[in-house]
Amino acid sequence: MLRWAWLSVVILGLDQLTKWIVDRSMHVYQSIDLLPFFNLTYLRNQGAAFSFLSDAGGWQRWFFVILSFTASTGIVLWLTRLGRDHRWEAAAWALVLGGAVGNLIDRAAYGYVIDFLDVYYGEWHWPAFNVADSAITIGIGMLLVDSFRTRPTP
Repeated sequence: MLRWAWLSVVILGLDQLTKWIVDRSMHVYQSIDLLPFFNLTYLRNQGAAFSFLSDAGGWQRWFFVILSFTASTGIVLWLTRLGRDHRWEAAAWALVLGGAVGNLIDRAAYGYVIDFLDVYYGEWHWPAFNVADSAITIGIGMLLVDSFRTRPTP
């Protein structure tokens, strides 16, 4: 099922392109209002999801690099073992892989992940995220849906 690698490459490319545009055209903490519930806000996240461990002193950078690399390797191996009848699962894992590698590149190169999508309601803001985070979330959602699907027994 490595034929789904194109999807990972598209996600990776889109993720890195959007982060590059934000990094080149905005200042850190700058926010641009787009909709009454959505801003582009340039942030640098040194932690994991929801800024988990962002103030841990620096060791978390390499911890998350190793974790992401290990997870990405595992996903590639899993994809090579999936049968042709597992297209939905393969697409889901390809999304997760593209997102994981996108954030891995940021973390290894800069020590932080560039986040810029800011969804909010009133004064409440969801933690900022990026294209890679979106792909991972969609992929995990697809895997959850897939886990409830029944497959014919051979």
